[in-house]
Amino acid sequence: MNLKNKVVIITGASSGIGAATTRLLAQQHAKLVIGARRRDRLEQLKAEFPQEQILIQPTDVTNFAEIQSLVDLAVSNFGQVDALYNNAGVMPVNPLINGARAEWQQILDVNVMGVLNGIAAVLPIMVKQGFGHILATDSVAGHVVFPNYAVYNGSKFAVRAIMEGLRQEQHQNHIRTTIISPGAVNTELYKSVRNPEYQQAEISTENEIGIDPNAIAQAVVFALTQPANVDLNELIIRPIEQTV
Repeated sequence: MNLKNKVVIITGASSGIGAATTRLLAQQHAKLVIGARRRDRLEQLKAEFPQEQILIQPTDVTNFAEIQSLVDLAVSNFGQVDALYNNAGVMPVNPLINGARAEWQQILDVNVMGVLNGIAAVLPIMVKQGFGHILATDSVAGHVVFPNYAVYNGSKFAVRAIMEGLRQEQHQNHIRTTIISPGAVNTELYKSVRNPEYQQAEISTENEIGIDPNAIAQAVVFALTQPANVDLNELIIRPIEQTV
């Protein structure tokens, strides 16, 4: 499928995988509506492609009204939504014994409710259209559990379950679903790790074996460009040196 003039909404677009996906889709002349909390980053990204149709709006995915406004922006300007990429996420790391309840709540609010908010905002539009594609950034951590990441693991397993449920409920309405599950990637996700010891470990892992966000963006494009009757549901992308 040619992505020219396809309307794609991306959350968490200000850096990392979201920014890389925005750039790749802009190069293919998609119509983009991008959201993140940092307006300045969105403006810089838009300025890289002055000839392309890119709309920006500050968006906190934990706020349903802001997600709905982002979707409404796409519909009011472009008349439809071909795809929504729920990409925003956080990854605080702590053993459960530390009882980091504020971090747990943040993980659930962003990683789980953020995806649900996106689905809730866009699904009625896609059902009415009779087509659409909803994608979410999951993680290898949504397939394998490892110590100190239990709550993050739980959030990503939840996204995997939610997206499979969405597929089963909506495939007859020609709505496709895809989870993109990266391993270690060179992004700013480490900044959401508040524990200094675990943050440094994450930085070291990303520096040593992490892959470029553009590799994940290419996977997103691969999923988006499948024939209309093909639903590519899960993609796991690891650095070749990653063990887990």
